[in-house]
Amino acid sequence: MAAISASTYPAAGVSPFSQRRATSSYGGIRNLSRILAVSTERGGRGTGFGENGKHEKQKLNQKVVKEESEVKPNIYANPEKIPEFEEDKKWLKDYFEECKEMIRSDGGPPRWFSPLECSSSTSPDCPLLLFLPGIDGTGLGLIMHHHKLGKMFNVWCLHIPVQDRTPFNELVKIVERTVRSENYRSPNRPIYLVGESIGACLAISVAARNPDMDLVLVLSNPGNPLRVLMDNVVKRGPLPQIIGELSQDLATMSSYLPVLADIVPRQTLLWKLNLLKSGSACGNSCLHAVKAQLLILCSGRDQLLPSQEESQRLQKALPDCEIRMFEESGHFLFLEDNVDLVTIIKGASFYRRRKHSDCASDFMPPTPSEFKKLHDSISWVLTATSPVMLSTLEDGKVVRGLAGIPSEGPVLFVGYHMLMGFEVIPLVAQIMMERNILVRGIAHPAMFVRVKDRRPPEPELSDFDVLRVMGAVPVSAANFYKLMSSKSHALLYPGGVREALHRKGEEYKLFWPDKSEFVRMAARFGAKIIPFGV
Repeated sequence: MAAISASTYPAAGVSPFSQRRATSSYGGIRNLSRILAVSTERGGRGTGFGENGKHEKQKLNQKVVKEESEVKPNIYANPEKIPEFEEDKKWLKDYFEECKEMIRSDGGPPRWFSPLECSSSTSPDCPLLLFLPGIDGTGLGLIMHHHKLGKMFNVWCLHIPVQDRTPFNELVKIVERTVRSENYRSPNRPIYLVGESIGACLAISVAARNPDMDLVLVLSNPGNPLRVLMDNVVKRGPLPQIIGELSQDLATMSSYLPVLADIVPRQTLLWKLNLLKSGSACGNSCLHAVKAQLLILCSGRDQLLPSQEESQRLQKALPDCEIRMFEESGHFLFLEDNVDLVTIIKGASFYRRRKHSDCASDFMPPTPSEFKKLHDSISWVLTATSPVMLSTLEDGKVVRGLAGIPSEGPVLFVGYHMLMGFEVIPLVAQIMMERNILVRGIAHPAMFVRVKDRRPPEPELSDFDVLRVMGAVPVSAANFYKLMSSKSHALLYPGGVREALHRKGEEYKLFWPDKSEFVRMAARFGAKIIPFGV
């Protein structure tokens, strides 16, 4: 068994007052209560007079005290009991039902709409996300992701009516006008363009025409359709039939084939194919002008378009391009149950609210379903190592479990790596399950930068996506400062990769630098330092 022991030491120069910090942003209950307390107290002052006003204020203060004393339940305590999907998630059948309603009274020019499920939880600081649809044109292609996207983005979807015949260059102008208008309103905020097939061509064309604008492109299966797609239509029949054959849920698809026929009737299908052809030609001709940050999602079983070849070509042609492969997925990536667009964006470190990413303010903690998937993937490590956690209480007593870890940050865990750093996985997972505390790992920069001309067995950048979802940040003085100032729980290995890859005879040998500057930074914020051994 592996035993992990931890003791707590306040950093130098910490007063008792500075140790009583508010809860971190990951729990957030106490911070939220104080925000509510401010607003309710102001309301009381505006309406209360004399004794009645004092009485109302006392009631409000009692309510605030009660809210601050409440303990947030640990939703991560039992990963086996966490549902695989969120309750408000929509499914493939919802896509068809809403498509049916949308095209029933369809007409007019292309236009934007914002899904209702995205509007209730969006913060005013969230960046704008414009969804550019594929061949279906409905704008509902992200319906299975709306419930999570709305917590991170202001989502607008482009709807192209079934009978609309707007040429590609005019569609580009529609999107471009919106992008320029919103960029003028919020010049310091990025604009996300998420597109598939035709939408991907629109996104590339808009980005090429606006190279100085802060755009982030997320493109699904951007293939060159000139021959392959036409061959599929000729050999396999109308598009509704093709979609039904390629679907992950044939039973559901087959019952909605009439709806598919209404979404893309024959004349509309021919028009969309020509639109895709002109869009592909336009996008290819202006690739050299694209300066935007680009994330390509590529399916391994795309039977409509040669997505893998096209993705690799785009990565070579564009300077700031990342690829994420989905080996078992088909062409309609966003309509598959096991694809989570929000997790993909977070894992690729593509989410930011300003010009530059901020590891503290831009970080979105893992959802319960994301943590469940992580826990399921590492269960073999937990079984193989059978970790036992020990911690030290304030009175010096060593107890089994993690009761000795402070709930309030800033807290800095400092330890040494075992071989391959396997101790990180059970340590971070157990702290989250037992204490509802997310530990932000300070990791090697190689986990965040794509290596050109990578050679196996060198890891892919995507191999570290799970660490980024769990809050890992590249090691730097600036990131360490942000974590400490935001009262986070951070994890630091001064020995770095060299310590994790120690050689024979170097067991338990420390490779720490002579000067531990992290102590000075931790002391500045009154952080509690927890040295631990394994």
